[in-house]
Amino acid sequence: MFETFTALPIITAIDIALVAVVLYWVMLLVKGTRGERMLWGLAVVVLVYFAAERMELLTLHWILNNFLGSIVIVIIVVFQQDIRRALVQMGRPFTNHEAGATGFLDEISGAVAAMSSNRMGGLIVIERGIDLRDFLESGVNIDAEVSRELILTIFDPSSPLHDGAVFVRGGRIARAGCILPLTEKKLAGKIGTRHMAAVGLSEETDAAVIVISEKTGEVSLVFDEKLELGIALTELVPRLKGIISTGGGEGRVFFPWRPRA
Repeated sequence: MFETFTALPIITAIDIALVAVVLYWVMLLVKGTRGERMLWGLAVVVLVYFAAERMELLTLHWILNNFLGSIVIVIIVVFQQDIRRALVQMGRPFTNHEAGATGFLDEISGAVAAMSSNRMGGLIVIERGIDLRDFLESGVNIDAEVSRELILTIFDPSSPLHDGAVFVRGGRIARAGCILPLTEKKLAGKIGTRHMAAVGLSEETDAAVIVISEKTGEVSLVFDEKLELGIALTELVPRLKGIISTGGGEGRVFFPWRPRA
């Protein structure tokens, strides 16, 4: 009997600690996103519900009671994107990020250098652990080896595919002219549609996205919802190899959504 009473407080403490960790993780997940404002809105609804019950506002209490009765469905619908991103992050430790052949990165780097010098806009998506087939419905099937010449041809302003993104899977160009989801975050600085599309894809997948600005020729790198502006061409291949092989960018601090000084 003594052991039972001793164990209960320990289990309760563990239970409370786990709930606290989950709530803290959820707060970090939605911080700075549209989901944060929605979460505060739901909190206000709950407070009004208890206030209506306390003040015996029967009609208002009845309406809110019916609304909160289906709160699980409401949360799934309203926080669909945030839930998807959370599940992606939870499954990331179990995803294989081992690098295969990375020789194609040199071809990509050569194409990016030429596009940057000629101020030719472009979006190059490199698949990592998460399957990107859900985002390959648009565009045109290519299924060809990665080459500098092919990338430059696709992003040539006279090409009908130049406004979309190129998807690289398994060291091959899978599709071109693909449309990416735009982020709903307000990005700081002079950020164009290509950057918003790259960030939007990174919110839902673990892909690495190279962005070449059409206005300035500046090269940016986006992955894991982090945006790095003005990356040097000499750093591009080493950075990509590090991202593909380790699943992240060790050894460098990122400040998402913050423009360069």
